[in-house]
Amino acid sequence: MPIEANGKMYETDEEGYLADLNDWNPELAAAMAKADGADLDENHWEVINFLREYYEEYQIAPAVRVLTKAIGKKLGPDKGNSKYLYELFPYGPAKQACKYAGLPKPTGCV
Repeated sequence: MPIEANGKMYETDEEGYLADLNDWNPELAAAMAKADGADLDENHWEVINFLREYYEEYQIAPAVRVLTKAIGKKLGPDKGNSKYLYELFPYGPAKQACKYAGLPKPTGCV
């Protein structure tokens, strides 16, 4: 099921995850969020950029518990907790944020 951003079509899998991770760009992330009825603000971008850096370093998309702990270490306890992350990404912080970050579906997510 392809998604359009900036007049270009991008291939995704049946759950909306980007087929080619190299295709990712911020406009595509915004288009994915818009398709879900969401707007991305600076707090969303902080998590999305964190995930992209995490993936670059470890070559894996973190499950929600790992994500929460890692964000807490880097961004502080106010942001490294499930309540905060679920407010930003109600469909699941790891799952939804990884999708917008152009990463594969995290392991352990159904």
